[in-house]
Amino acid sequence: MTPELPKALGHIRVLDLSRVLAGPWCSQNLADLGADVIKIERPGTGDDTRAWGPPYAKDAEGRDTTEAAYYLAANRGKRSVTCDIATPEGQALVRELAAHADVVLENFKVGHLKRYGLDYESLKAIKPDLVYCSVTGFGQDGPYAHRAGYDFLIQGMGGFMSITGERDDLPGGGPQKAGVAIVDLMTGMYSTVAVLAALTHRDRTGEGQHIDMALLDVQVAMLANMASNFHNTGKAPKRWGNAHANIVPYQTFATSDGHIIVATGNDGQYVKFVEAGGCAELATDPRFVTNPLRVQNRAVLVPLLEEMVKRRTRDEWIDRLEAVGVPCGPINDIGEVFENPQVQARGIAVDMPHPTAGKVTLVRSPMKLSATPAGAATAPPLLGQHTDEVLREVLGRSDDEISAMRQRRVV
Repeated sequence: MTPELPKALGHIRVLDLSRVLAGPWCSQNLADLGADVIKIERPGTGDDTRAWGPPYAKDAEGRDTTEAAYYLAANRGKRSVTCDIATPEGQALVRELAAHADVVLENFKVGHLKRYGLDYESLKAIKPDLVYCSVTGFGQDGPYAHRAGYDFLIQGMGGFMSITGERDDLPGGGPQKAGVAIVDLMTGMYSTVAVLAALTHRDRTGEGQHIDMALLDVQVAMLANMASNFHNTGKAPKRWGNAHANIVPYQTFATSDGHIIVATGNDGQYVKFVEAGGCAELATDPRFVTNPLRVQNRAVLVPLLEEMVKRRTRDEWIDRLEAVGVPCGPINDIGEVFENPQVQARGIAVDMPHPTAGKVTLVRSPMKLSATPAGAATAPPLLGQHTDEVLREVLGRSDDEISAMRQRRVV
C-alpha cells in the first residue's frame, strides 16, 4: 500500500465556535489542510444552516435527510460536539477544550463571549500562545462595532452592489448582489490566511494573538481595481453589467443560438477577434486600434461587434477563437459545470460516505499541494456526532461523566 501523505496542518487543533458561513468557511479550509476542527454547536439545533433547507441531502431511497445542502457546503472534515455555552458548566468545558487547542474561531457579536469568559483575554490567560480569530460584521472597534453584519447588507454598504448589475440606462439595470455570499466567503478566505500567518508567528516566537476580521473591511479591500479607479479619479465607478470598465471588448455577446464571453486582454487579441469574425476593418479603424481608444469609443464599437457575433453559433465562435488564442467561453449553468470535461478531469466533485444519506457529493478543496495534499477525510458531521469521542480523547472524560453531562443538558 502507498503510505498516506502527511497533512500540512495535521499538528493543529481548531476549536470552532462559529456558525453560518464566514467562520465555517475558514475552519473548513483548515480542516481541508489537515487540522483537527472541533465544531461546537448548540444542543438540539446546532449551526443555523442545518435548518436552511430545502434542499436536503437524500438517502438511498431518495428521501430527505435532516442535513441541509447549505450546511453540507461549509462543514466537511470537522467533528461536531454539542455544548450549551450559556451554562457555566458548558463555558468551563469550552475553556478546557481551548486549553488543548491551537486556534479558537468565533463569530459572535462584539463583547458577547466576554460575558461567558470565552473572549480572547480570558482564554489567553489559560493558553498564552493561543491564536484567537474573531469574525464580525464591522470589527472590534468603530461606531458600527455593535451592529450585526450580514453578507447582503455588507455587499450594499461596502460598494459591491454599486458596481454589480446591468447599467441603469438598460433593461434590468440597477444594483445587484452576487449569486453567492461573496463577502462571507472572502472573509473566510482572508481569515484562513490570517490564522496561518499567526500560527507561523507563534511557531517562531511562542506568542499568540487576537485576529480581528470584519466583513466590511473585507468587502472594501476586495473592491480592488474599482477602489483604485476611484482614488485616482475622484469619481465613483458605476455598473457596467457584463462589460468591463477598463477593457473593451471584455464582455458577453449574443450569438445566433446562445451567449459567449469574449475577454480580449490586449490589442493583439482584439485584432484576432475581429479577423475571426470577418471584420478585419475594425482592427485598423483609427477609433479602435488601442484599448484606450476602444474604451473611449465603446458606444460606437460594441454595436458593431454585437452584429458581427450574431452571425455565428456559440460553438462556432468558441472553436474559431480558441484556434487563434482569443480568450472565450460559454456561460454554463451549474449542471453544465459539473459535466465539463476539465472539471471532471480535476476531480472537483467527490462522493463521501455519510451516516444518514449513505453518501453525499461535495466539492473538494481547490488547493492542490504535492507533498501535503488538501482534502477532508470525512463528510460534514451530524449534530453532536463526535461529542463522546472528543470528550474522551481530548479531555479524558469517562462514559459516566459524559452521560451525566448529557442528563444535565450541558452537551
